[in-house]
Amino acid sequence: MELQAQVDALKKQGLGLAGISYDSQEILADFSKRHGITYPLLSDVGSATIRRYGILNTVVEEALGPNGKDPAVRADLQVFATVNEPTERLRGIPFPGIFLVDRQGRVTSRFFEDYYRERITTSNLLLRLGTGQPPVQATQVATDHLELRTYPSDTSVALGNRFSLVFEVAPRPGMHVYAPGASGYRVIKVEMASQPGVNVLPATYPGSEIYFFEPLNERVPVFQKPFTLLQEIVLDVTPQGQAAFKGKDGLTLTGTLEYQACDDKICYNPVSLPLSWTVAIHGFVPGAPAPPQPPAAPPRQ
Repeated sequence: MELQAQVDALKKQGLGLAGISYDSQEILADFSKRHGITYPLLSDVGSATIRRYGILNTVVEEALGPNGKDPAVRADLQVFATVNEPTERLRGIPFPGIFLVDRQGRVTSRFFEDYYRERITTSNLLLRLGTGQPPVQATQVATDHLELRTYPSDTSVALGNRFSLVFEVAPRPGMHVYAPGASGYRVIKVEMASQPGVNVLPATYPGSEIYFFEPLNERVPVFQKPFTLLQEIVLDVTPQGQAAFKGKDGLTLTGTLEYQACDDKICYNPVSLPLSWTVAIHGFVPGAPAPPQPPAAPPRQ
């Protein structure tokens, strides 16, 4: 349903969209009608395509087998499939993910989650591909060393969504900031304030370049040209996370951008730049009115 809201944005990027499920055509047609899905949902009864792509959920298969009561199998089941008892209805499900395929049918990118209830947002995916655009007015900050534009990939997120805080950094002429791998300098990075229910993932950096500082005969990785840093965030969808967001319809994230800048002659003092971002929380949150529940799908044949 989140993808449905982004169909037009995907089309503008030249991307088509289709979903593949192990459900029958009848179940998928009913689901599309009830939720207004306009892109194709493809029925893979028997999970033949799911198996060919190597994404069959083997945890479910094991949980339905002779080792189903093994504590390690039960623990994996809660991460990769369901918190409930495994049933035959679950046999054949895939690990959830997204494949990008070019016009020749070749997979060019793929995105998968560790937890079955987590999903990367479409806006975040487009940013990872380098084609995303800010959905709202970005915050702009100028220092003596660089110009910064920062914004969240999504203005509204649900528990389990993986979205990004975007940092578009433009060092001033003659300046550079230090990239991962630089020793003895403060590497540019994001430090997020800890909050219950907010999981901070490793930041994604672009490729850097090597800067040669002749007076010290020193070579260090730096950013001298404009670049984009993505700091991914996941809102915890486990019972603990739901408790942390109980009754809330919004979230303010705070943190700092840490860096050290130098030019050809001077290395300036490290900088800690305070920042904040606000996103709405949508979907079911404990304490908020529950969304209407669709009728149960008929049992799988």
